[in-house]
Amino acid sequence: MIEHSLSLCYHNKLILAPMVRVGTLPMRLLALDYGADIVYCEELIDLKMLQCKRVVNEVLSTVDFVAPDERVVFRTCEREQSRVVFQMGGMGAALLSDPDKIEKILSTLVKGIRRPVTCKIRILPSLEDTLSLVKRIERTGIAAVTVHGRKREERPQHPVSCEAIKAIAETVSIPVIANGGSHDHIQKYLDIEDFRQATAASSVMVARAAMWNPSIFLKEGLRPLEEVMQKYIRYAVQYENHYTNTKYCLCQMLREQLESPQGRLLHAAQSSQEICEAFGLGAFYEETTRELNARRAELLARTPEAAREPVEDTSGVIKMAVKFDRRAYSPQITPKMCLLEWCRKEKLAQPVYDTVQRPLDRLFCSVVTVAEQKYQSTLWDKSKKLAEQAAAIVCLRSRGLPEGRLGEENPSWHKRKREAPDQDPGGPGAQEHAVPGELCKKLFVALGSGEESPLEGW
Repeated sequence: MIEHSLSLCYHNKLILAPMVRVGTLPMRLLALDYGADIVYCEELIDLKMLQCKRVVNEVLSTVDFVAPDERVVFRTCEREQSRVVFQMGGMGAALLSDPDKIEKILSTLVKGIRRPVTCKIRILPSLEDTLSLVKRIERTGIAAVTVHGRKREERPQHPVSCEAIKAIAETVSIPVIANGGSHDHIQKYLDIEDFRQATAASSVMVARAAMWNPSIFLKEGLRPLEEVMQKYIRYAVQYENHYTNTKYCLCQMLREQLESPQGRLLHAAQSSQEICEAFGLGAFYEETTRELNARRAELLARTPEAAREPVEDTSGVIKMAVKFDRRAYSPQITPKMCLLEWCRKEKLAQPVYDTVQRPLDRLFCSVVTVAEQKYQSTLWDKSKKLAEQAAAIVCLRSRGLPEGRLGEENPSWHKRKREAPDQDPGGPGAQEHAVPGELCKKLFVALGSGEESPLEGW
């Protein structure tokens, strides 16, 4: 058994399972608050992580891993430093039938990093093959193995095989983490221990039951769903979680209540602010936004001027202090669409957008060129698309052209399909999720255990 210099104990633990689109930072922090000992992030593709740059986000006090397209692939903070497990997944269940590759990958990871490595499998068609596989996995020196007690083709409605998990636990000497009990076994906190005993496992990993109500980890019992959702939203706002991901997780919690008045408000929400308003947290959103903006301003004040502004020469640029607020515009139009259609009508070249990102706070500013004239908003935005919309507004207003605001006359191009101006297609809620994470044989690395600060070592 390989001794890890930075260890994470997997005995007698309550664990938040890796879940596609669910295991982002707000959910992980919420699970920890309610009593989870270890939290797994959502499935992330190794090749994407290799392309990322590590960014210390001083505004949020987080460490971000940012892809070339500027989306945050993984965000973590000091609060979860000794508890979070980073998950790397393939694009299918093929590894389950390729034990040689499994062994090679795990052995390489165990020998190559100073963090404990675990893996997660489903059971194979025969118990004999399953036991043979876990013995090979154990010999690689991993710290623990998680077993989802269903075959790869089985879904949650199929019964979980506690017997198979128990047989594995009795076969290997490393900790076995039981998974797959949410549908049949785990409805409340005490059920978690019952499931552990039924499988003879060292620990239990909870997926769907925790997704529906993360307070499943609380010894005192489940908290009211309204309270849980409000706490989740607060974390989402404080850590600037993309609203589409926040909305998705809240929908999983509401479940059958999605047709309630509050569910309909959530369904209609198109921003973090609208989500907050739907749950009576409008004032919290405004206060938190002011605090984050003040923190940005303070950091910018300590930053040399050259680092704050685009390096390109901005002489001759027409500037206005404007932002794009989706709610002020027709549901079928955006300023960029208006500007493009006007250029076509006037037989001008398409607008050209040159967008830069400020390294300190990762906000965006865009300059649009139309008929050899440049236009720019002096206000920085949180996404590239929002910054481009703001630049288009400056151009349209300077020329006295309609921009698609409510109340304006609707020209013919209003019928064109409206683009999604404030939705980042690469946000946390839109990562590579082509294959459900549960079906994959997965590899995991425990992050942040030990004394290293996440602002120094991750």
